[in-house]
Order: sequence, then structure tokens, then C-alpha cells
Amino acid sequence: MLAVAFPAAAFATNCYVLATGPGQECLVVDPGIGVEDTLRDVLAEHRLRPAAVLLTHGHLDHVYSVTPVCGGDTAAYIHCDDRYRLTDPIASLAPGTLAMMEQQFGQRATWREPETVVEVTDRQTLTLAGLEVEVLHAPGHTEGSVMFGLGVVPDGLPADEGLDRTMVSGDVLFAGSIGRTDLPGGDHAAMQRSLRDVVLPLPDSTLVLTGHGPATTMRRERGTNPYLQGLTA
Repeated sequence: MLAVAFPAAAFATNCYVLATGPGQECLVVDPGIGVEDTLRDVLAEHRLRPAAVLLTHGHLDHVYSVTPVCGGDTAAYIHCDDRYRLTDPIASLAPGTLAMMEQQFGQRATWREPETVVEVTDRQTLTLAGLEVEVLHAPGHTEGSVMFGLGVVPDGLPADEGLDRTMVSGDVLFAGSIGRTDLPGGDHAAMQRSLRDVVLPLPDSTLVLTGHGPATTMRRERGTNPYLQGLTA
């Protein structure tokens, strides 16, 4: 699998481009603030055409560029419990956070809802751009937070890592940490259940592409992430 990752212009949100190879259709995951120019370069370099935009959840830093990336003919996929957030994710930001974001980004924040939105549900399998993607609902950071699982790994990984599957975790799981639960829609108890019932059962051979920060593996997180210690799958 061809996989390209790059950070957005604000909040260091990771945007991912996934495809079976160069010259093919691709999936764009979590197009955040100010990603359009870099994304355009990535698509041109690898001759890729977006088939769908996948959203791990509806927070503004993960969805801000979804509408221009989708254009008029590409659908955005989001869990049904976070669908309401695409109506106007700017409205949910605290004024101070919005002001900080606009200062960092260098322009006033505006929002227009994507023309085509597809609601996904837990354990649903999507076949898009030649890839099979499993949706795993993992609420806690938001009501509709999901992780997207693929039964392949990016090209070029060291063979001795023993990795055979990929999980795009959004803001559920980070390297050494987890997503915060004190924002609107967050729920600490729900996050604990998601970590126990959805994250911990993932095989050690899973590569985790996180919503912020570096990639990691389930083997590493199971052994070192303090938020997973003491939980029993």
C-alpha cells in the first residue's frame, strides 16, 4: 500500500493519503487546516485521484478542508454519531481556541458542509479505491470517533517489524497517550470502554497511524502506553 502522511498547518493533525499504488484512486483521511496545497502536491507526485475522504471524527482540526478536498463529486465518510458536527464544526470551538487557530492559520475560519456525506457504522466494511477498510467505532474523544482498519501495511516497512495490518486511529490512540475526553462530546467512561474493548484486542502486528504525532505499533503501546496498563481485553 502506498501511504503518505503529512501534518496540517494547525494543531499538527496528521492527514493521510492511502492507495494501492501510484496512478490509482486514493483515500484521503482527516484533511485538516491548510492541507490543500500539500495534498495537491502529493496527489500530483503519485498521480492519484481521491475516491473518498474518510473522517475519524468531526473535530474541526480533522475536517476543516473536507469540502474543498471532496469538491462536488467525492463523498465524505463519517460515523453517524458525529454526522451533526459537519453542520458547523466552527460553532463548537471556544472563542479563544478559534482566535488562536485563526492567528496561526493566518485567515478567518469559514465553513461549508460537504455536498455528499456517507454515514458509517461500527464494524462496517468499506471497499474504496481498491482497499477494504473496516470501521471500528471507538467513542470517548467524541461520540462518533472511529478507527479505520486495513489488512495491509505501507510499502517499505522493515520486515523484521512483523507488521501485517494498519489502523488509522484518529484521536483514540496516540504513541504513549490517548485522545482527551474533556471537550464537548468527550466521555471518559466511554473512552475506557473503547480502549478495553476495541483497542486492546488489536493484534501486536498492527501499525497504528495516529491523528497527531508519530506512528506506533500495538506491540509498543500494549507494553508502554500508561493508559492501556491495567485494562483487560
